[in-house]
Amino acid sequence: MGIESGDIAAGVTLRLLARADAGALSAAYVDNREHLRPWEPRRPESFFTEAGQRERIDSQLRSYSDGGLLPLVFEAADGRIVGTITLNAIVRGAFCSSFVGYWVAADQQGRGLASAALERVCRIARDTVGLHRIEASTLLGNTGSQRVLAKCGFEPIGTAPKYLHIDGEWRDCRLFQRILHDHDPVL
Repeated sequence: MGIESGDIAAGVTLRLLARADAGALSAAYVDNREHLRPWEPRRPESFFTEAGQRERIDSQLRSYSDGGLLPLVFEAADGRIVGTITLNAIVRGAFCSSFVGYWVAADQQGRGLASAALERVCRIARDTVGLHRIEASTLLGNTGSQRVLAKCGFEPIGTAPKYLHIDGEWRDCRLFQRILHDHDPVL
């Protein structure tokens, strides 16, 4: 997948994750640990280290090479990573779908970064990856993310009880989807 980098807001670029991002990504997760805690699974301490991120990045880049994942980062002008957005579990054929997940640093909230990145990823998913739809889930109380999804044309499709293990508990989630096109899939 040839993915072009591009600005999504003043001073912030959306680009493909790189192995060299391990230190910056580790720092971003450390800086945003409490901000992200209510919305993410519990992480081992190794997750917050540069070595832990390097291992994770290597795994993601292997999945990217195999066509099963699209990992992108939001990079500020000063080189800091201030968020990520990932198309996970890319499936082709008759399903032609993926799941999207994203986060934005606490000090970058309210700038429209998530909406701009999600719109760009939807275009990439349709035009470059060839997907028919993208699915997303949020915790029931994550109204900020639900607003982002609605703004980007995602529609609610239901509630999934005990769907994700987040912050130490199985949590109910609201499910959303966006249909990208109705062309026949490439089989």
